[in-house]
Amino acid sequence: MSELLQNLQWRYAAKKMNPTKSVSEEDLNFILEAIRLTASSSGLQPYEVFVVTNPEIRAKIVPHAWDQKQITDGSHLLVFAAWDNYTAERINMMFDLVNEERGFKNEGWENYRQMLLNTYPARDAELNYEHAARQAYIGLGSALIAAAEVKVDSTPMEGFTPEKVDEILGLKERGLRSVILLPLGYRADEGDWLVDLKKVRRSKESFVTEVK
Repeated sequence: MSELLQNLQWRYAAKKMNPTKSVSEEDLNFILEAIRLTASSSGLQPYEVFVVTNPEIRAKIVPHAWDQKQITDGSHLLVFAAWDNYTAERINMMFDLVNEERGFKNEGWENYRQMLLNTYPARDAELNYEHAARQAYIGLGSALIAAAEVKVDSTPMEGFTPEKVDEILGLKERGLRSVILLPLGYRADEGDWLVDLKKVRRSKESFVTEVK
């Protein structure tokens, strides 16, 4: 078994974290860079990641997240926040960045820009947000794998009230909406009912269908 698969076998959604142990800056940056390099539709990266270490702010979030204590017992809380809508400004920002970094303009690329400009901003804002949120989940997958790679525990959380988290972090003013929470830290030595249980997944035969 490869080291990657061994690390994925090791990882689980930690139910209790050790509040005395902190993720190093090096490991945190490794996880964040994995998220930043993640694929996204049309390369737009339509979400941002907030790294919350302030204990008071994390404590404010807990009651709006089913009182899940990993938020405060972990050393870092990542909040994936998607664009609330696709606008011409946001689309142009990313296309202009690509042109600047690559040092040239490509006709096919510019035609693609116009196609998105003629399509996305005219769509319903909620539809655009849902599309952006799905891109954030791709980033979440990279975060989970990267965290396992450096043996950092992580617990993805959908069980929270987005409107409350948005309010606490001031996301609405920035045109963002929270999608998912990801506490980072280290599993507690005791008190976690899940830690020693066998990882169970569907068999390959019942999960993968090969179409030849």
